[in-house]
Amino acid sequence: MVDQPDSTLMFAEAGEAAAAVARMIDANRDTLRTLAAHLRANPPAVVVTCARGSSDHAATFGKYLIETMVGVPVASAAPSVVSIYDATVKTPTAPLCIAISQSGRSPDLLATVAAQKAAGAHVVALVNDTTSPLAEAADTLVPLMAGPEKSVAATKSYITALAAQALLVAEWADDATLRDAVARLPERLAEAWALDWSEVVDMLVDANNLFVIGRGLGFGIAQEAALKLKETCALHAEAFSAAEVRHGPMAIVNEGFPLIAFATSDAAGDGVREAAAEFAGRGARVALADARANGDSHPPALTDHPAIEPILSIQSFYRMANALSVARGLDPDAPLHLSKVTRTL
Repeated sequence: MVDQPDSTLMFAEAGEAAAAVARMIDANRDTLRTLAAHLRANPPAVVVTCARGSSDHAATFGKYLIETMVGVPVASAAPSVVSIYDATVKTPTAPLCIAISQSGRSPDLLATVAAQKAAGAHVVALVNDTTSPLAEAADTLVPLMAGPEKSVAATKSYITALAAQALLVAEWADDATLRDAVARLPERLAEAWALDWSEVVDMLVDANNLFVIGRGLGFGIAQEAALKLKETCALHAEAFSAAEVRHGPMAIVNEGFPLIAFATSDAAGDGVREAAAEFAGRGARVALADARANGDSHPPALTDHPAIEPILSIQSFYRMANALSVARGLDPDAPLHLSKVTRTL
C-alpha cells in the first residue's frame, strides 16, 4: 500500500523528465542534424514506425509532426506481419524506419526492424537501453538518455521519445521556431510538472470509465493518457480523436460521464474544444487541458509551440495519474499482470 503520491518511483521518474530531455538534446543534437541533412539530400518516399505500447503512442505524435512539417507520409508497421505471418517486407525507394522502444528487446519489434532493414530501410532507433539488440541494429542510434526507469509505467522515456522526434523534425524541416521550442523544453517541462491537476484526481477517484480525446499532434498524448489510466489506476479509459468521437462513441455519453480533453493552441485544438463543449452540454464532467488558455483552463495547460504543447500536457498528466492511482488504493509502480519488458512474439 502506497501512502503518499510523492513516494512512488513513478513520481520520481516522471519528475526527472526535464533533466532527461536536456540530456537527450545534448547527446543527440549533432547526430540528428547530420541525419536531417542526409534526409534532405535523400528524401525518403515513406517513413515506417515500429513500436508497441507507449512507444507506439510516441510514434503517433511523430507521424503528425513529420507529415505536417516535412510532408512525408508515415505508416505504422504491424509487427505481426513479420513475427507471426513471416511475410516479406517490400519498401519504396529510400525508406526510413523509426523504431522506438524503452528496452529495445521485444522479439516482434526486433523482427520487424530486421525485415525493414533487409528491405533497404535506414533504421533510426530511439531507445533508452543502448546495450539492447535494437541499439545494435540501428543505422542511426538516438539514445533517449532517460536513465534507469524502474517503475513499470513508462514516463520519462516516453517524453524523451517525443522530444527526440521534435528535435529530428526541427532539423529535418530546418525550422528555427521549432528548434527554439525544443531548446526551451526542459525549462517548460519543469513548469508543467508544477501545475495543479488535483481537480482531475477528485473527478476520477470513483470513476469506472472515461474518454480521453485529442486531435492531430495531441492525439498520441490522448492515447498515452488512456493507457496510463488503465495501467496505473485500473480505470477503463478509451482514447479518441476529437474528429472520431462524434460518431458511435458519443452515444454512450450521458450525465456525469467523465472526459479528459487535450487541446493544443492551434486549429487542431479547436476541434477538441468544440467536442468538449458538446460533451459538457450533455452533462458530462469535462476536464479540458486547453493550451490556448495558458494556465487558466481546468486543468491548466501551457501555451507554447503547438508541437511541444502536448509534451508539456502529458508531463502534467503523469503527476496526476500517479496521485490518482494512490488515491484509488493502488501502487502505480507495480500494476497487476504487467512487467517492465513485454517480450511480444
